[in-house]
Amino acid sequence: MSENFSMTIDGRAVAAPGTFGVIDPATGEVAEQAPDASREQLDAAMASAQAAFTGWRRDEAARRKALLAAAEVMFARSEEIGRILTLEQGKPLADATMEVVGAGVWLKYFADLELPREVIQDDAHARVEVVRRPMGVVAAITPWNYPLLLAVWKLAPALLAGNTMVLKPSPFTPLSSLKLGEVLRDVLPPGVLNVVTGGDGLGAWMTGHQTPRKISFTGSVATGKRVAAAAAPDLKRVTLELGGNDPAILLDDADPAAVADRLFGAAFQNNGQVCSAIKRVYVPEALYGDVVDALAERARAARVGNGMDEGVQYGPINNRPQYERVGELVADALAGGARAAAGGGPMDGPGYFFEPTILADVPDGARIVDEEQFGPALPIIKYTDLEDAVARANGTHFGLSGSVWGADADRAAEVAGRLECGTAWVNTHLALAPHQPFGGFKWSGVGVENGPWGLYGFTELQVIHRSKG
Repeated sequence: MSENFSMTIDGRAVAAPGTFGVIDPATGEVAEQAPDASREQLDAAMASAQAAFTGWRRDEAARRKALLAAAEVMFARSEEIGRILTLEQGKPLADATMEVVGAGVWLKYFADLELPREVIQDDAHARVEVVRRPMGVVAAITPWNYPLLLAVWKLAPALLAGNTMVLKPSPFTPLSSLKLGEVLRDVLPPGVLNVVTGGDGLGAWMTGHQTPRKISFTGSVATGKRVAAAAAPDLKRVTLELGGNDPAILLDDADPAAVADRLFGAAFQNNGQVCSAIKRVYVPEALYGDVVDALAERARAARVGNGMDEGVQYGPINNRPQYERVGELVADALAGGARAAAGGGPMDGPGYFFEPTILADVPDGARIVDEEQFGPALPIIKYTDLEDAVARANGTHFGLSGSVWGADADRAAEVAGRLECGTAWVNTHLALAPHQPFGGFKWSGVGVENGPWGLYGFTELQVIHRSKG
């Protein structure tokens, strides 16, 4: 591809003193160089965002117009940006292009979302309104699985509310976010969106920086805890989306043939690299063999390859540490007595390719059940008592999402309501939309994104009390 990628600071293209390599996960080789921001450049980005905040917060109509224009840019340049996304992330080009289009959908949704003013008293004594005010500068730190879409999940509501932003993408996938900053330079006023790139050190500088009043982070539990700790001394507000170990429970009236495609799709979307994907499936003993066979058949038929190649359904795992972790978890399960009904190991050749893997007869206590694998390996767990299955589904530190599947939708919904998670689906999974709040219980995070609730997370409440006395 060989493109010169630059950061965006104060509406201008900015190079850095050094660069770092961005690896194409389909080859395992460095494909591009990204800027490695200095502490002084981060200070400049924060100062620019702070300076832009004063004017940006005042004109709501201009903000909405800018978000709509940004959406149109995403739609118009989806294929161009999609190719960059596939290069650095690995997902098939069609999926990458749809991620860019999805970013446009989210921008368009928030451009039209109401910023409410609530009158809570209006009588002879006083008129009292509750309004929502912007916080100031938002520091946004995003992950490598959906780098562009998850950046916009933060950007769109933050900017609508009147905040400005400094965005830092994952060092595994910085290029699409750098391109985002570039294509929006002519859409957003200087300083409203600044994009800086670098390693973990840059993230630590951001979370400890005196300027931001809010940190919005998506990533691992361990890093999320460090973000919260860094934010605490300055009482910065935080939204933390920290992943999940999402269960799917099949009830005894489920039809394996009818649900297998949706189960497999929801577990292996983006090669299993989705925080709310199905990570473990609980199946009644009477249906167990049929479910394992149906999912294994789909795993063996899946087309895995370079995301740039036509017809590929699943690309590589994004990065070597994650590739090694998935391999370690699968090997641990097999060593403990699990059976690979399909897949079970890395694929031959270069890159971070791993066979779509279905694990049966997984023993209790297996790490791949208790931990978040975040990759193309799915354990299928047998149960004989539904109450026990629900207890096991809830028996982790995670609580992002889950699903229940059965012919009696009312019964399935009742069971879904007993799951300890932020989203409980019935006869579907991964049904996400911009108007629907997304967040988790327990270690899966703090706060929510999307919908008016996500917008409110980028605001402070202010009471305007006008006396009539």
